[in-house]
Amino acid sequence: MSSPTKPRSTEPDETRAHASSEPFEGDYRPTASKALFHPHAADPKIRVEPLQVDFLHSLADALNTTLDLNTLMHRVADLVRAVIDYRIFAILLINERAQDLRMRFQVGHAPEVERMRIKLGRGIVGQAALLRQSVLVEDVAMAEHYIDVNPNVRSELAVPLIVKNKVIGVLDIESETAAYFTLEHQRLIELVASRMAIAIENARLYTRVSRQAQTLAVLNEISREITSILDLDDLLERIGLLLKRVIDFQMFSILLWNERTNQLEHRFSSRYGERITLDRVVPLGQGIIGLAAQQREPVLSPDTRKDPRYIAANPETRSELAAPLIYKGKVIGVLDLEHTRVNYYNEDHQRTLSTLSAQVAISIANARLYQRISEEEQRLENDLEMARKVQLRLMPRRPPKLEHAEIAAQFMAARSIGGDLYDFLNYGAGRVALAIGDVSGKAAPAALYAALVSGILRSLAPQHLSPAELLAALNDQLLERKLDAQYVTMLIAVWDDENSTLQIANAGSVQPLFVSSNPSIAGSPRVRTIKAEGFPLGLFPDATYEEFTLSTQPGDLIVFFSDGIPDAENAEHEMFGSERLEQVLQTLPNPTAASAVEAILRAVSDFQAGMEHFDDETLVILRAI
Repeated sequence: MSSPTKPRSTEPDETRAHASSEPFEGDYRPTASKALFHPHAADPKIRVEPLQVDFLHSLADALNTTLDLNTLMHRVADLVRAVIDYRIFAILLINERAQDLRMRFQVGHAPEVERMRIKLGRGIVGQAALLRQSVLVEDVAMAEHYIDVNPNVRSELAVPLIVKNKVIGVLDIESETAAYFTLEHQRLIELVASRMAIAIENARLYTRVSRQAQTLAVLNEISREITSILDLDDLLERIGLLLKRVIDFQMFSILLWNERTNQLEHRFSSRYGERITLDRVVPLGQGIIGLAAQQREPVLSPDTRKDPRYIAANPETRSELAAPLIYKGKVIGVLDLEHTRVNYYNEDHQRTLSTLSAQVAISIANARLYQRISEEEQRLENDLEMARKVQLRLMPRRPPKLEHAEIAAQFMAARSIGGDLYDFLNYGAGRVALAIGDVSGKAAPAALYAALVSGILRSLAPQHLSPAELLAALNDQLLERKLDAQYVTMLIAVWDDENSTLQIANAGSVQPLFVSSNPSIAGSPRVRTIKAEGFPLGLFPDATYEEFTLSTQPGDLIVFFSDGIPDAENAEHEMFGSERLEQVLQTLPNPTAASAVEAILRAVSDFQAGMEHFDDETLVILRAI
């Protein structure tokens, strides 16, 4: 192929010298020649007068009333056809990364020609871009650089698109007639190109800004969604689905850093939309992925075949983009994308992935934290459940059977385990000691201390001490094992089944209630408080306790309870109180010990109406028979 024919010009030498010494960026000034048509063109087919005002208005309207690149190019093609009856028309733009010309719009070319990539300097359009000037070829058969893709083409005119002193593309028209294009055609196309280059750049800028705004909106939506997912497996899978909305990929992987092995491990991977399992680990600094983690910044490989850093894990991969996941200044993993097309990923993709990876790192860290907390909570729940079973085993499974008394008891922990306790100690010869205690605090610490108290209490039981002596001995034992801020309130009552009497001593516990079966004989109210007081256990050394004996009649009730019963609250934060408890006891007609326990607990539950129990509730009732 021959070299392109130099456009002819009749302008004086001094004019040409002046034009070359003072170039106009993106502007093509018409020469001083008055010849409007090429002398070899028999029929130039110009339908309007040169540089007619209507044409300029139409050009300005076509370029200034749209920011859509496709619409812009269609309008320019129609406008040029109105003044030059071309057969083939194309607008080629330079790809910045590959530095080649690619057809952005065309009329008359075959599909295989449209897909061509033309290097700068190759062909007529490549020469126009490289030389930064128009190239007019009267006979392509004589042009050295002509690319023969259409045997019917005889002449060609290529004009570079220049904006801000930078070539961004080429406007090219071709004809099946030799010497078809004239200098007037050239000047007209140069005028169009000068204005069109600015319009293209504006449209590109608008497209970039719109795409960035859309991308940011999608990223914001993705961030909101992934921050609400706390299951790590669901989160990683969802990240892959959402990421495809902003960046396409064929292969996708998330690798997380293992602090024990100091390696990146595949945590989630997909290939062509299908999830796959990979056991491969990546050391720090190895491959694109390892390098992204080591350098703590994204790594882009436009062509993996030419990149020595790439490890050929997927033979189809041609471009790869990896971004580190950094949380609180620490790399916790890498997000990796792979594509089968060369030069697919660019700096825009890199910026987008960097922006998203920061939020992904936070979401992964939160999910892992939630996972650890869930596992710890589950372990704690299992431990507490076992502790509850142990605690219940420390309490008597059933009350003792007596000839002249019946006993019923119920314990309800505010949490899975609590600090209340009760026990029945066999004193032999129809005597039994009832112990009701309440340890300071709640949950596990209180339950452990309650277990300690229960153990000491049972170790003292064989001595058959009186209530006051038992409390004093228990106090001394607890002081030997003193724990800061821990104490226990306790009431001891020893029932003598032979004479139906009750010896009582109190160490700071709630004062029990006596419910008379026949108040007229006693000469007192049916329900009254047993005034027994004393210091809590485990606080003061050498403490002594009062003790007195209570005689009973058949049908009398002695109600022992912890403070969780009167202190129970409803939704209005009102307490159940001792008065309501007494009212319940007043209304019971000939109750048994078990029915009295059931009635009291039902009344408390109805009062609370579903409110959470904030304190343990222990209830022990002895009924003389």
